[in-house]
Amino acid sequence: MTVLRICFIGDSITAGTSDDDCLGWPGRLCASERRRGHDVTLYNLGIRGDTSAMIEPRWRAECAARLPEIHPAALVFAFGINDTAQEADGLLRVPPEKSVATARQILSEAKSWRPTLMIGPTPLLRESVALSVQPTGPREMREDRIAATSKAYAEICAGIGRIAGRCALPHRDGAGRRRAPDRRRLRGDG
Repeated sequence: MTVLRICFIGDSITAGTSDDDCLGWPGRLCASERRRGHDVTLYNLGIRGDTSAMIEPRWRAECAARLPEIHPAALVFAFGINDTAQEADGLLRVPPEKSVATARQILSEAKSWRPTLMIGPTPLLRESVALSVQPTGPREMREDRIAATSKAYAEICAGIGRIAGRCALPHRDGAGRRRAPDRRRLRGDG
């Protein structure tokens, strides 16, 4: 039996926005692990609309409050889709170079502290989606921008792993197009 506290840090997809059961994917994943006999504690730190720039100043303090050093713990990040959203004024919420730099900073720090998994931005089911959730006007999300961000994040993860002299930081794009990481890596015993 695995005993593990896991912080899931991300955006509305992590939070479970629009999930009728209010579980989101982290809740479903952890419920499945508990049914298998594992003692998993879930901390969902997803916030609707958050970008990498909004996650960067908050993630460490929020996780540290939930993951005392005496307990086995892991971090799962899932962000980036909101970075790629184009505002009504034509600007991206987070420019690509800042998104990549911020992700690198977050993931480097995270990996040096706890076992870490990055799940890339969630892909769209269509080429483009306009969201009208903001009073400032619609935001446009495009699959090509999301795919480019996911690729850049995967390169960061591979680079962090090489820098640390250990296996690459596990990364999955939101569509599951990469092979699932070995659970032993997330637990820290592999």
